[in-house]
Amino acid sequence: MITPNAQAFDDWIRGRFCEINTELENLYFAREDKADVHGVGPELKRELCHTGRDLIASLVKEGNTDEGFEAGFNLLGNVGFYMAACARHEIGEAEAGPSAHLREASALAMEVGASLGVTPRFATSHLTTHNLAVNGRYKSFTSLQDEYVFVDYNNRGILAYKRAAEALLKVLPLGVTHPIAPDLFEAAHDALEAVRRSNEQLSAKLDVDRFFYSVRPYYKPHKVGFNTYRGANAGDFAGINVLDLLLGLCQSNQASYSQLLVEKFLYMMPQDQLILRDCMRQTSLLNSFMTALPEHGNAPWFQANVASFLKVVDAFGETSRQHHNMLVERFIRVPSQALATQHHDNLTASGPPLPVLLAGLEKLRDQRCAAPREDIPTRYADVQALRALIA
Repeated sequence: MITPNAQAFDDWIRGRFCEINTELENLYFAREDKADVHGVGPELKRELCHTGRDLIASLVKEGNTDEGFEAGFNLLGNVGFYMAACARHEIGEAEAGPSAHLREASALAMEVGASLGVTPRFATSHLTTHNLAVNGRYKSFTSLQDEYVFVDYNNRGILAYKRAAEALLKVLPLGVTHPIAPDLFEAAHDALEAVRRSNEQLSAKLDVDRFFYSVRPYYKPHKVGFNTYRGANAGDFAGINVLDLLLGLCQSNQASYSQLLVEKFLYMMPQDQLILRDCMRQTSLLNSFMTALPEHGNAPWFQANVASFLKVVDAFGETSRQHHNMLVERFIRVPSQALATQHHDNLTASGPPLPVLLAGLEKLRDQRCAAPREDIPTRYADVQALRALIA
């Protein structure tokens, strides 16, 4: 159950809010400079800002009544959608007057976010895994087909990564030499194959320009109160990091990787935070194989388990290559080259300049692929040692 004020806000987000954003995106997309939103649709921007503020003001006056986690998380998502849209449309005092400062929205977002233990802005899960559909339609910023394509295939990929992680977590109490372990490795491999297929379909169906100019801008960093929070990222769930850590390809005691974990914790669901924290203290499956290698390396049963494990490593590496080479390269780096320099601020959802982000993603890709590199630690030698057993 949610309060009448919360229901009215939810209805608006699912209805007129989505319509306004769609109308504005179509106006922007028709311009010669598609990234220039200034002076476009002032009446629509004013309506968006003022209507949202009035609905939120009623919720602030009502107070954060405890209707349960799901209701609170849904409310936080709605406030986050509103603030992200205002940031995307660069709504200032010229269009909205003092309402453009979003004081009420910031107050409500910080109150609800703090009470739930998550970041006070919309996160990926608000659009994907925890986005309730009503009469066949889930919440979105716009009704553009390319936004639905982006969200649908990201959601499929996230759920498949979660299935792969759940399979590997079940190996831990059994051990890597258990005769049932290959069954779980096969389940993880199948789930990663689903990620690969989802990535391929996303790349084939998503229009580059529509994504770059009409979908991506809603994910940019923006202020809540006095602090700027980075944008939502499709990797803001535990599953992909569980795979990193359990496969042994990344290690939480590496400064760059631990920094990544610290930055994303509050962008994940609380139950995901618990899973990841527990996973950080586990011995990786790769390390378990390497420990057993000197004694059991020649045993057929050991080699069979290694072969199953390496299929998972290879499948995970392939999804990482896809993400960087197929998706980031095509949908972010290449179109950004045609972007006028005045639009380069907040180009990435994570905040850093694009070259810095790309360099970091390349390193992460190569760690996940166990690629040979001398400038960063990877598990290339250990993976090759296991691979030699089944050559």
